[in-house]
Amino acid sequence: MNVNRRNISIIAASAACVAALAWAFAPRPLEVETATVTRGRFEQSIEEDGRTRLRERFTISAPVAARLARIRLREGDSVNAGDPIAVLTPVMSSMVDDRSLREATARLKAAEATAAGAAARVDRARIAREEARLELQRTEKLAREGFVAVSRLDSARLAADGTRRDLEAAQAAHATAMHERAQAAAVLQPVERGASGVPLQLRAPVTGVVLRVPIQSEATVAPNTALLEIGDPSRLEVVAELLTTDAVLAQPGTLARIERWGGPPVEGRVRRVEPAAFTKVSALGVEEQRVNVIIDLAETPEAWRNMGDGFRVTVRVITATATDAVQIPVGALVPTETGAMASYVVEGGRAALRPLELAGRNSTMGWVSSGLQPGQRVIVYPPPSITSGRRIQIRAPA
Repeated sequence: MNVNRRNISIIAASAACVAALAWAFAPRPLEVETATVTRGRFEQSIEEDGRTRLRERFTISAPVAARLARIRLREGDSVNAGDPIAVLTPVMSSMVDDRSLREATARLKAAEATAAGAAARVDRARIAREEARLELQRTEKLAREGFVAVSRLDSARLAADGTRRDLEAAQAAHATAMHERAQAAAVLQPVERGASGVPLQLRAPVTGVVLRVPIQSEATVAPNTALLEIGDPSRLEVVAELLTTDAVLAQPGTLARIERWGGPPVEGRVRRVEPAAFTKVSALGVEEQRVNVIIDLAETPEAWRNMGDGFRVTVRVITATATDAVQIPVGALVPTETGAMASYVVEGGRAALRPLELAGRNSTMGWVSSGLQPGQRVIVYPPPSITSGRRIQIRAPA
């Protein structure tokens, strides 16, 4: 009896050890996260950052070099078409130093001497003309009486005409000398502030809002210097730089949504895809070919009243929609060896791999055309160790 009891105890202990070892090395249920297959509206979109800009921006610049009066307008002020926005006056002459003053005085004296010489030549030409006129009168009288030849009369007439021309030339030279003297004298005249000419007023070309005032204080500006920028904030558009492969799907008229600008989403429509692309280096240093896509805001300005020029926004271009689509999170999609898509479904506490067909996907959800039914639970972000038939345990939400 003692031997039998001892054998029974040994057998029981061995069985307990085997059971403990079997339990220790048995595969444990794998903790996973799950989501429910749903049915509802699905939208496939292209998401990209964008910025707002005015459809028309007007830059008012100085037409000539001038003195700009202080501009009273500030950013955000409203202006109407035709309102005066800036006043320009002629530029004052430069200041004269001692050396320049001596040079200007010498030029004035030289101009005065030239003018005096020109006046003397005018007097001399006038005397010569009078002498030729008297000689012509005497020659004509003698010619009528027959005492001189006709050729001498012709010579007298030509000489009189020549002296008249010499007088006109001398008078023109004298006028030129007088103008040069006035020009030299103007350099030495003191400049009076405020008496430098008639001011020129620049007026607003359109009704809008002042966007930028580069020069606010009084200053001397060169031609084509930008003075103000004016635009209509109620006429905004959005520019998004899409990859060329995505821009092919964003045809004119495609629905778009403007989000993450600080207010509720605003609907828009693609108006234009620019024909020329450009190269842009991404944050990872990859060269990408992108193209500008222009989007018009379809809603009334009251819906985006607080949106301004140059705002950063998120653009979602809707490329496909479905009102009654079976959907699962994109984290539940698993690629297979053949390149098709599949998903792990929870069945009886175990994971079962189910192939499926995708009709579309966006950044968060996938549109399943076949392979799953609404209400089923799928594993989201399945761990690498999961296999079909593996026992699983659903992780409780944190």
